[in-house]
Amino acid sequence: MNWLYSLTGLEMAFVLLFVIFYIAYIIRVVSIGRKLRTPFGQVFIKTVVRTVYFALLVIALMGPSFGETKREVKSVGKDIFVLVDLSQSMNATDIQPSRLEKVKFELKNIVEAFNSDRIGVIIFSSEAFMQAPLTFDQNALNLFIETLNTSLVPNAGTDFGPPLRMALDKLNNEDSPITQQKSKVIVLISDGEDFGEDTEEVINEIEDQNIKLFTLGVGTSRGSKLMEAGQYKKDNEGKDVLTRLDNRTLRQLAKETDGEYFEINETNNDVSRLINTINNIEGELRDTRQVDVSANRYYYFLAAALLLILLDVLVSIKTIKI
Repeated sequence: MNWLYSLTGLEMAFVLLFVIFYIAYIIRVVSIGRKLRTPFGQVFIKTVVRTVYFALLVIALMGPSFGETKREVKSVGKDIFVLVDLSQSMNATDIQPSRLEKVKFELKNIVEAFNSDRIGVIIFSSEAFMQAPLTFDQNALNLFIETLNTSLVPNAGTDFGPPLRMALDKLNNEDSPITQQKSKVIVLISDGEDFGEDTEEVINEIEDQNIKLFTLGVGTSRGSKLMEAGQYKKDNEGKDVLTRLDNRTLRQLAKETDGEYFEINETNNDVSRLINTINNIEGELRDTRQVDVSANRYYYFLAAALLLILLDVLVSIKTIKI
């Protein structure tokens, strides 16, 4: 027999109190019977009945499980690639503490929300690099996320083409257990305009293959100055560089692939809505297996306890005969 729960300290205290009080009750009845010199033996009948149904209630509370049965367990999931822009502008502080730090915090929430799905992380600026392949390992993903910083990639502008191409190729890899395109998702996170020339080509392929592309813009319209080596970054004219969220391209990419655009700015955070939208996408059945399970049979013991309680209430026994 297996047990669903174990007795806690509080429950053990109640058991101990029951024993103490009932022993005190028996001692009192026996003492009175001896003083009056009358039979008191029938008190033990009630004692046995009440002890039995109290024990049955405790057993029912612990959730006894026995009698093995077969149950079918299905594994359903999606493959999700998250593409994170690590260009220098992601260090801007118009989103506190910075755009990148906010993205790292929200990425951990996304990983936690999709614990039954495989998630991969690609980092990019002008080039794309695999930060974490598709995996179920949440601890590894969180470790990779924590190490994200803008020094991991060369910064020569932002190009959405390479990370989108890499994600598409990996999602179409023959080793992937996911075959249905509708169960494959790409999330592109950035704050800026796309300066690449090959983005439109890969976007057409994503659209043709019916893979969902969601974009997440990070930043504000008022923007922020950029720090470099402890000083504000200057342009060729000696003016402070100001970086603002440019969501036009991100909106267009989502629209072309029948996806949706989301945003994190100073007043709004759409990450929860992004999570809900992805959750509404139907996952693919990965595998089915039969497992042995034992059912919780607490109701047998509860029914027996209730029957004895009813018997205790309806049947009167004289504990002391005078």
